[in-house]
Amino acid sequence: MIGMDSSHCQMVSGSLAGERAIDEQTFASLAILTERLERLKKLGKSFAGIEFSSAVKKMSKQKNAVAIG
Repeated sequence: MIGMDSSHCQMVSGSLAGERAIDEQTFASLAILTERLERLKKLGKSFAGIEFSSAVKKMSKQKNAVAIG
């Protein structure tokens, strides 16, 4: 399981760094990480303030813009 988490993080990180294209695989990994973050936040108040970086949030908005356009 940790290996899979690492893979999703590496894919998103690589896309942010320009090492790989921002594509459907990137957005699929981001969706999985988003779901896992939401589950973590439900575990307790101490996790409530955890967020993705502004770069990840901006990339996420790109997906929404592509889907609408």
